Amino acid sequence: MKGQEWYQADEVAAEYEDKRFSGGGRLIDRREKQAVLDALGPLDGKRVLEVACGTGRFTVLCAQQGADITGMDISAAMLREGRAKARDVGVADHLEFMRGDAARLPFPDDYFDAVFAMRFFHLADTPAKFISEMARVSKADVFFDTFNRYSTRSLYNSLLPMGSRLYSRSEVRDLLHGAGLTLRSDAHDFVLPYGFYRKLPSWLADPIRDADLTVGDTPLGDPLASVSYWHAHV
Repeated sequence: MKGQEWYQADEVAAEYEDKRFSGGGRLIDRREKQAVLDALGPLDGKRVLEVACGTGRFTVLCAQQGADITGMDISAAMLREGRAKARDVGVADHLEFMRGDAARLPFPDDYFDAVFAMRFFHLADTPAKFISEMARVSKADVFFDTFNRYSTRSLYNSLLPMGSRLYSRSEVRDLLHGAGLTLRSDAHDFVLPYGFYRKLPSWLADPIRDADLTVGDTPLGDPLASVSYWHAHV
């Protein structure tokens, strides 16, 4: 997997959220969390797996919403951050973090009500294998995001230290079909890429995001979107 070593570094894990989700990055955080809740909610009582959970942003959120959730990641450093976050907000007893490989999920078929992965498929060198595993252990929902090939993200993608895979929409649909999944809904957002928003202070990011959403509501919005959210069903 591209960037595996990069994400496992202690210093990367410790700075991950501050660098990405402060300032203008808080708009990204809010949108991503809403996308997960829209797709998988209501979560109360559901058994959920988050693949590549990182620092636990979504794992903790889902636990707060009543899910019986497991967050799995290959990075011990990221998992330490997630466990600390869970303790800080009082949900450490309502979730489980575990280290594991997304290509070989250690669960039986149809074990979870829902399986999701955020900020993962841009790092996958064998995406078909990963999505097939997600589909195998879910008995209902599979949700994930991708960065889009024909978007503004392509302007700086090759400069990223961890590498990044971009997808066309036809490629994603082929992956879903190959995994035996049926697309329930898809949403496309952020004409301006994440990297742009992370560089902005909050006071400037808000009006720019408003303009971004205005463009997004036009016929040009979907073709220009840099991020897509895919909600599929087994």
